[in-house]
Amino acid sequence: MNNTKKLWTSLISLLVVSFAVLLWSGGEIFRAAPPMPERVVGANGEVVYTRADIERGRQVWQSTGGMQLGSIWGHGAYVAPDWSADWLHREATTLLDTWAQRSRGARYADLPADDQAALRGRLETSIRRNTYDPATATITFSDDRVAAIREVSSHYESLFGSGADTATLREAYAMRDDTVGSAENREALSAFFWWTAWAATTERLGTQGETLAPERGGVQPQRVTYTNNWPAEPLVGNRPPPALWVWSAFSVLFLLAGIALLGWHYAVTHGRDEPAAAIPASDPFAVLRITPSMRATAKYFWVVLALFLVQILLGAITAHYQVEGQEAYGYPLSQHLPYSITRTWHTQLAVLWIAVAWLGTGLYIAPALSGHEPRFQRLGVNFLFVSLLIIVVGSFAGQWLAVMQTLGLEHNFWFGHQGWEYADMGRFWQWYLFIGLLLWLVLVGRALWPVLRGPTNETRSITALLFLSTVAIGLFFASALMWGEHTHISEVEYWRWWLVHLWVEGFFEVFAAAVMALIFTRLGLVRASTATVAVLFATIIFMSGGVLGTLHHLYFVGTPTGVVALGASFSALEVVPLAYIAFEAYHTWRLGHAAPWMVRYKWPVMFFIAVSFWNIVGAGLFGFLINPPLSLYYMQGLNLTPLHGHTALFGVYGMLGIALVLFCLRGLRGQMLWNTKLLGTAFWALNIGLALMALLTLLPLGTLQLLAAIEHGYAYARSAEFMGKPIIEVLVWMRVPGDVIFSVGALALAWFMIRLWIAPTPEPVSSGETRKA
Repeated sequence: MNNTKKLWTSLISLLVVSFAVLLWSGGEIFRAAPPMPERVVGANGEVVYTRADIERGRQVWQSTGGMQLGSIWGHGAYVAPDWSADWLHREATTLLDTWAQRSRGARYADLPADDQAALRGRLETSIRRNTYDPATATITFSDDRVAAIREVSSHYESLFGSGADTATLREAYAMRDDTVGSAENREALSAFFWWTAWAATTERLGTQGETLAPERGGVQPQRVTYTNNWPAEPLVGNRPPPALWVWSAFSVLFLLAGIALLGWHYAVTHGRDEPAAAIPASDPFAVLRITPSMRATAKYFWVVLALFLVQILLGAITAHYQVEGQEAYGYPLSQHLPYSITRTWHTQLAVLWIAVAWLGTGLYIAPALSGHEPRFQRLGVNFLFVSLLIIVVGSFAGQWLAVMQTLGLEHNFWFGHQGWEYADMGRFWQWYLFIGLLLWLVLVGRALWPVLRGPTNETRSITALLFLSTVAIGLFFASALMWGEHTHISEVEYWRWWLVHLWVEGFFEVFAAAVMALIFTRLGLVRASTATVAVLFATIIFMSGGVLGTLHHLYFVGTPTGVVALGASFSALEVVPLAYIAFEAYHTWRLGHAAPWMVRYKWPVMFFIAVSFWNIVGAGLFGFLINPPLSLYYMQGLNLTPLHGHTALFGVYGMLGIALVLFCLRGLRGQMLWNTKLLGTAFWALNIGLALMALLTLLPLGTLQLLAAIEHGYAYARSAEFMGKPIIEVLVWMRVPGDVIFSVGALALAWFMIRLWIAPTPEPVSSGETRKA
């Protein structure tokens, strides 16, 4: 008990300090964010853009799907270019050609190397100079710069319209014709793209100016843009600043030190004499009384299955857009179901079906643990279910209307497409979902309340941790409500990663660990005291890097160097717990063989073990591949990012969702004979398919892009020219074997669940086992 109290104290202290630092970091990001000018003018006072143009342009960008069509500052889709890097490169080459024609009568590319170098030096000095005047909130440009902006703007106005000169690019980018139907809106959209590129190439105020020479005791400040010199662009001198090199090196040191400390802790604590749990002679869950609200959760798991299958279908359509661009086997699909919509729904369903699996598990497990069925619990479960369906259908319909440009900008933020990856649904639907999560919190809490308020017992700490993670899941979704329609993009990104990283990767992880511990404890396979210490310790080591590790998503969104250092250090510590997971995987495998009746739980346990494997590979190896600042500088938004995303999101959270669903089904349909061949097929096909997708396409394609970004710049690595190379097309087609095998696994899982209901075979009841309906 004393050890448990110390762990609780350590956990609470850790969370208080971590969130205090995270909030401080947010303040620093907001302070250092690139300014939004009131006016952009030429040398003669001609107005190029106003703040209203830029703000409206962002609204237009969001209504087209935002980060689901190309990316901004590296966050978003991978088929179209990163618009910030693309604009920056186009503006730079336009200026170089202008100067080359004026001075030499030739294009820049046709000049001798010495002349090219001189023009690049002139360009770097000119384009990186910050001419923003804080007193008047005005940016002033030379006439040449204004002319270049006009020319690049005309390119985007044609591209997002139906210009014949950009038709080939629209096909390569999987964009439908007239993505933005209004000429006025297309012009405003180009203003927003210009501003994101300006922030990426203009040196932050305070990093310029003269300083004393080093020999006189002065220190030259790091000359960095508002995005810390991202993206890599050799034409304008965008290269990794020294801080990225330094903190990348230190992140490796922190990783090694953390793993060494964890290994030392395991060596010290492992093998202590603890009495083994008395293994029951029969399955304790076999006599579990299934309450009406528990039975009502079955429909949640059916919805999980439906959303999972639809997500796979949309993923196949989204991937195919990389092959045919605007069409699907000759049919002009992009005119009716644009790429930005299929990717929106694909990524959103990935979170939704996993979240619904865990919500259903919470509603099922709470009465199972307490044996208490509160009044109107079943009504609450059913009401929440209907609400979730309304949210999915309503938000998806609003997003389609927005992308088809029929909803209107005035309604888009609330009912359409917000454009932020993983936080796409309109604000109305976000509020609805937040209220639904609060209802879920109440339903789970009131069912657990008898355990929480009852006499102290060995499982109370785990139950309390389960309840607290439920509270966190319910409340932390509020981070999606922290920004408004015109909140600065740096601030939006800060809160968005609270949602994606902390909500999904943080508190759902704690929830799952507590549920697994309680399941194995109730099965009698683990002593409650042992499980309590293990879960609290695991939560501490996960949260030690998990909270501040959020900052590694924010290196290039206007983040100062101090916050980059924190993100680099603690994102490295995120990998440390994954060494601990290897020990837990072996422990879980042993529990799966602890008793003869555990054969009934073979495949749920196998999915738990798969979670451990993909945690090490997807979240660990592939995660650390891109997490250090120097790595992410070149890799952000390349296919090495979805390599980590797919193997971590589905490999960890998807496999975990399936495992939890199967455990719940053991209670709901445990009296039926399970087709273990179908489950075995599902398990191996899903894992092999995911591995092939990663190894045959995402890893080699991302590596080729990485080499191109280092040698030629980021814009080239994302360009239609590079992505249209024959080797890239071959690698895209190499997704087919993995996708087919993965789909077979999903269909096998679906058929297994369907047969449990439409063609059940009663399981023989072993001696000494009885079941209660």
